[in-house]
Amino acid sequence: MTQTDPNQIDPPANSAAATWLTFWFRPADARPLAWVRILTGSLGLALAASYAADLERWFGPEGMIPPATVAAWSGGGSRSLFLMATSPAGLWTLFGLLGLALLAVTVGLFTRPACLAAAVLWASLLNRGPMLAGPADDCLAVLLWCLVVGPAGDSWSLDRLLRDRRGQPPPAASPWARLSLGLLQVHATAITVAVVLAQLKGDTWWDGTAAWFLAARPDSQLIDLTGLYRRSEYLTNLVSHAIVVFEIVFAGGLWFTASRRHVARAGLVAWPLVGMLAGEPLWGLAMAIFCVPAAVDER
Repeated sequence: MTQTDPNQIDPPANSAAATWLTFWFRPADARPLAWVRILTGSLGLALAASYAADLERWFGPEGMIPPATVAAWSGGGSRSLFLMATSPAGLWTLFGLLGLALLAVTVGLFTRPACLAAAVLWASLLNRGPMLAGPADDCLAVLLWCLVVGPAGDSWSLDRLLRDRRGQPPPAASPWARLSLGLLQVHATAITVAVVLAQLKGDTWWDGTAAWFLAARPDSQLIDLTGLYRRSEYLTNLVSHAIVVFEIVFAGGLWFTASRRHVARAGLVAWPLVGMLAGEPLWGLAMAIFCVPAAVDER
């Protein structure tokens, strides 16, 4: 029986193990994460601002969503720092910390602690009012947690500027960057597959009338296409089926080297359009952010 060399720890080339290790841990450039960080922080500030106007009305001591309602909604399993805010001052303090954390993420100051703080506080805000959370809110939570993993502040950040002034060398490729990028790719696929499965449960996506129902919804009036759809059943069917086809191609195409960059670049345009057609423009922008790393990859 032959003995295995204890120093030979690399799996055979082209094996499943090698593919797994390459996907998750091959050192990667962190610059794509910087773009994701800037866009995620900006999206987070926009979403947080949408909560600010009614913050006390929803979550204040006399708000419309008292802790008992949250407990009943979540089955008693909800955990949130905002549930500990028993006064308007405490509520606004936590919300202000969230805003500062998101701003720090955007500009890249104390980036990793800022990403962690923003992720925890954003999750706490969503858990404080889970019935208010929309798809863009959920996507932002995923993006923030992915950024916690990788060195998102190594480029285009105040952290990088301060390191340059101290004469520190430029950052090298990092396996943590690859891990973060892998998580973004996996979650982009998982979210898209979930969307497709939800759509195909309804008859309207099969018979091609889904585009009409999306356009006719009161919250979808960002783009009023009802007039066009009324004049052309063919166009209605085309748009409905094109959305589903794009989503299927996107979910699969991200996993092939030959198609990854092309479907990601298409996603930068298509996801915002799908978001606007669905009446969820910020969700469309969030999905486009997932596309950024693959879209800027020049390999």
